[in-house]
Amino acid sequence: MMHETLSYPEAEPTAGVLLIHGLTGTPNEMRHIARGLSRAGFLVHSVKLAGHCGSEADLVATDRHDWFQSVVAAAEMMRREVEHFFVAGLSMGAVLALKYAIEYPRHVRGLGLYGTTFFYDGWSIPAVAKFAFLLPLFQRLGIGRRKVFLEAPPYGLKNERLRQAIVTKMNSGDSSAAGLPGNPWPALAQFYLLSAEVQKNLHRVQAPALVIHARDDDVASLRNAQLIERKARGPVETVVLTNSYHLITLDQEKDVVVARSVDFFRRLIGKRQQEHAPSRGLAETVV
Repeated sequence: MMHETLSYPEAEPTAGVLLIHGLTGTPNEMRHIARGLSRAGFLVHSVKLAGHCGSEADLVATDRHDWFQSVVAAAEMMRREVEHFFVAGLSMGAVLALKYAIEYPRHVRGLGLYGTTFFYDGWSIPAVAKFAFLLPLFQRLGIGRRKVFLEAPPYGLKNERLRQAIVTKMNSGDSSAAGLPGNPWPALAQFYLLSAEVQKNLHRVQAPALVIHARDDDVASLRNAQLIERKARGPVETVVLTNSYHLITLDQEKDVVVARSVDFFRRLIGKRQQEHAPSRGLAETVV
């Protein structure tokens, strides 16, 4: 199956949020956010991207177009259920959310961009990653088809207990629990092509965006968030976390991510309702 969604319907809301996980990740990394949004009255779907939650071969058999089509298919299903539609993603999932807003500007009321990753330039990334922009070329030449960049400490998590639990799951062989323990070169090549496409078109992002990023992100520096601030056409609200690493939907300030997201989406809904509220007649008296 090319895509799946996990739903968290605790009510019959008029607003919904589509959540998108990151490269080699799983919907589990969005579960806390999903439950928090659902308790706040939102309908929530968490999409499983094509090729994920399986083997490295499953992932390499897909590309950025397949990943984006997973998002499009889930969005089309969800949009029919709600009046106000939001899209939020973590890491590469945030890049896919931006791409959806670029391609379908009329469909998106707002965006939640968590640890957005255009570049792997965090403090834990080895110096060799500076040459990662060559991966698309390597892929065209057939170089490194079976090579993998293995995940390294601190694995995106400042919370040490959670970090150990996630590492244990990653190394268990069950990628549906915590994702793959590394990034295959071909998948990274597709990521960089996706990143370049979205960066080139950031000026087309009109939807209001909530950007939440950790100051000490070990995978993607604040430069990634600042790029959105500079280039997106729509309004951007930025929250910088001080006690987390990359996986902010799981780490020590995950409740802050939920609270700020709920507040942001609710404000956008309120603004929309005010814009469409009937105006009072001139003869009407307010008592």
